[in-house]
Order: sequence, then structure tokens, then C-alpha cells
Amino acid sequence: EVQLVESGGGLVQPGGSLRLSCAASGFIFSSYAMTWVRRAPGKGLEWVSTITGGGGGTSYADSVKGRFTISRDNTKNTLYLQMTSLEPDNTAVYYCARNRAGSRWPPRRSYLGEDYDHWGQGTQVTVSS
Repeated sequence: EVQLVESGGGLVQPGGSLRLSCAASGFIFSSYAMTWVRRAPGKGLEWVSTITGGGGGTSYADSVKGRFTISRDNTKNTLYLQMTSLEPDNTAVYYCARNRAGSRWPPRRSYLGEDYDHWGQGTQVTVSS
């Protein structure tokens, strides 16, 4: 059974940093691109970043480029999102998602559910003073 479990969210002040983790199990982690998406209060799902299975390719939404870093440790079956210079607009529930096998690269730069086949339960990030 595929499982994706996010952790690392919390309350942080503007300008602060957080690192999110997504522990994966039930599949060959390195064979799949992985993505972070988020849902801000009252809004739809937004694509944030995608990384290739081997970790050599990354792509970011313009709104987070230069502040967020996606990475993965295939020996630990874990996906990460390092977030710095956080802003109140980054407040959202952050989800990791597994890209469907053979998914396009570079990735679609917007969220489309059919691009993914499994999602985690999400972790809340709140940026507030």
C-alpha cells in the first residue's frame, strides 16, 4: 500500500524557515517524480515544486523560486521542502504527491489532479506574527 506521510509544519513568524518532510512507503520511491502542492485558506490546490525520481531535476512555482528548495533522500524514502523567508501568503496545508509513472518533464506548472496518483494527508504551515 502506498503511503505518504507529511510532517514538519507549524507556526512560524514572517521571515522564518521550516523544513517539511514526506515519508514514503509501499513503492520504489526513486522511480517516481514527487511534488509538493498546497492549499491556502479559501483557495484551490496550487502546484509548488516537483523533483525527478533521481533528484537531478527540480522545478518551482515562480512565487517560491529562490526561497523554497525541494530535495529527496532516496536511501530514506523521504521528500523534503526547505522553506525560507516565509511570508503570510505561504500559509497553507502542504501536501506531497506522487507523480504518475512516466509523467512529463518539465512538469506542468499548475495543479492538475490527473498528474498524480497518491497524496499525503497534509501538514499545516501558518506564517504569522
